[in-house]
Amino acid sequence: MPSQNNEIIIQLKSLCKSYGFGDAETVALHDFDLTVKRGEFIMIMGPSGCGKTTLLNIIGLLDKPTSGKYELAGKSVDRISGRKKAHIRAKEIGLIFQSFNLIPNLSVIENVSMPLVYAGYSKTRRLKMADNVLERFQLREREYYMPYQLSGGQQQRVAIARSLIANPSIILADEPTGNLDSRSSHIIMEELKEIHELGNTIIMVTHNPALTTYATRVINMLDGEIDTDIKTVADRDLPKPGDPEKISVRILSNKKPDAEKAKPEKPADEKSEKPAKTEDVKTETPKIEKHPLGETHKLEHSKTKEEPKHARAVDERTPRKHTLSLKPLKRNHKEKAADEKHPNNKKTKKES
Repeated sequence: MPSQNNEIIIQLKSLCKSYGFGDAETVALHDFDLTVKRGEFIMIMGPSGCGKTTLLNIIGLLDKPTSGKYELAGKSVDRISGRKKAHIRAKEIGLIFQSFNLIPNLSVIENVSMPLVYAGYSKTRRLKMADNVLERFQLREREYYMPYQLSGGQQQRVAIARSLIANPSIILADEPTGNLDSRSSHIIMEELKEIHELGNTIIMVTHNPALTTYATRVINMLDGEIDTDIKTVADRDLPKPGDPEKISVRILSNKKPDAEKAKPEKPADEKSEKPAKTEDVKTETPKIEKHPLGETHKLEHSKTKEEPKHARAVDERTPRKHTLSLKPLKRNHKEKAADEKHPNNKKTKKES
């Protein structure tokens, strides 16, 4: 009896897909055969137009093959209705797109919980499950952000969280790092690696050969057919679903991945070189010399009306003091008449 990790989850036989008719017909897939076992991490590579995205759309039940047979978990999907296919996508298949495909007028938590709407969950349960998934991806503090308020890497992590909200067994990723920089790409690939370690089956399309180190199987396509198919991990070593030894350490301890950690700590030598405390530093106050003639000379000197010319040039940076003008103010005839009437201002003839 085959073990659970060797179970065939996807099987394609003589699959063909073409567009158009007659002379305008374009063949995307030609007699394509593929068998995928549970727990595999398959990386599909090839030039543009070789049928990679078309293959993912057919596996994800977003498109129909022109001919051939497609079995999902041992059951044919050829005659399944569109409503049943949508139910399978909501339960068993998680989709990650290159352009994120987040709904712009919904918050992060609402985007992540969207697949649960089609699965029939209540709103309270949807938001609670979305909150738990966002906490796993270190995005809980951005639950109510809008997509335009996030960076490209954060939007892709939201898209991955949305694909995992229903705990699917198959994850299809169409160039998830195509629009990201190298640092964000590393974070996304570490997330996918940890998801794979939990026993999920991942089929990913990429143009970057450096990412094949994460895969257990690398397929190169050419003109709608498989050119090379190389397995890097034996079937017996594939992760099993729910294997406690394969559960990611970061998910259990809720830690950030290596690429998201804070800046590297300074070496011990740099840490020891701390500035001295203010209590230990002794500051010497400058000594103020007493004036040889004493304080009284200073006061008398400050009362003088005008400053000597040579003292003004001692320090030009010191602001000059503004003195008030002592010139008598001009008064009108009414004020003069009032002053003359005042008894103290009257003069006798003898005094005059």
